[in-house]
Amino acid sequence: MENFVFHNETKLIFGKGTIGKIGEEIKSAGFKKVLMLCGGGSIKKNGVYDQVVASLKKNGVEWVEVWGVKPNPVLSKVHEAIEVARKEKVEAILGVGGGSVIDSSKAVAAGVLYEGDIWDAFIGKYKVQKALSVFAVLTISATGTEMNGNAVVTNEKTLEKFAVSSKALYPKVSIIDPSVQASLPMEQTVYGAVDAIAHILEYYFDGSDSLAQNELSEGLIRTIMTCTEGLLEDPNDYESRANFAWSATLALNGLTAAGRRGGDWACHRIEHSLSAIYDIAHGAGLAIVFPAWMRYVWREKPEQFVRFSKKIFSIEGDGEQAVLKGIEAFKGWLKKVGAPVSLKDVNIPAQDLDKIVDNVFRRDIPFGTLKKLGRSDVRKILEIALE
Repeated sequence: MENFVFHNETKLIFGKGTIGKIGEEIKSAGFKKVLMLCGGGSIKKNGVYDQVVASLKKNGVEWVEVWGVKPNPVLSKVHEAIEVARKEKVEAILGVGGGSVIDSSKAVAAGVLYEGDIWDAFIGKYKVQKALSVFAVLTISATGTEMNGNAVVTNEKTLEKFAVSSKALYPKVSIIDPSVQASLPMEQTVYGAVDAIAHILEYYFDGSDSLAQNELSEGLIRTIMTCTEGLLEDPNDYESRANFAWSATLALNGLTAAGRRGGDWACHRIEHSLSAIYDIAHGAGLAIVFPAWMRYVWREKPEQFVRFSKKIFSIEGDGEQAVLKGIEAFKGWLKKVGAPVSLKDVNIPAQDLDKIVDNVFRRDIPFGTLKKLGRSDVRKILEIALE
């Protein structure tokens, strides 16, 4: 088990009826005017917007609004919101929506205080040291961004989807009311589940050894799988929603990372190219990439893949047969809940593989912790993902 420091900066308020606390939290932090960043309008249909506005009014907090954040958030919207934030002299950013909205809120919060183009932070030319405070009301559990310092944005001009991470980007306060997620299309719930499981697996398969972290990770994966199946049967099942939401937060708030080697993140790197080029859902891309990556790299640490097969899918035995059965069981579960499991499922043809590999290596930075991946490795993984 590796040495670690666990310190999460975010205050999390969780449960039914908690959205109305957002105004009080902003006021008590000393802020009088915020930029509210939102998506496509679903928060006006499910009552979240009205709850937020009522809370802001009650606590004397002024706000200005920017709408239109996409599911794969783009740089141009971040630029637009930065300009509004500066013009209106807001003191903090309030993201109301899913992970894309909150990621964009973090980019805006950093961009307001940076004289250059905030894209510099995503390409490694600027290290974020300061940002406006970010507050979040989460409406889709998936990315874990509500309790970490990470943000992912796509530069739609260059088709580059990159991430930034900084302690300055942790939300000051995040609110999760699982009950408001009952109105989500089931596809979004499924992709959220895949995203959360993928976050756990990035650490689980990074080559490190920790009994406590293995048990914790496996418990979260089983919980997410069970709750996803429950929500497919009854989208209004609050207990499933609540356990799902909390597990998705725990997947990437630093808890599953403690004692690990920092995670592998090869699957995320590859998937970012898929969603940058084809604008597919992040969870959909991960469902395609992860089983293919597992098949390609499992020999680097076979005992961990055997453990995965046994603990998650009750597959006995050891060696290659047990590993491959576990990977196929994972792929089968993804298919069962409605996620794509092949590039063909999202209409990405074999002739595009070189284009995808080129995009993956736009930044010539080695990646992969369990196994370092080069261009030929990524192509082979994509070839497996065609099956």
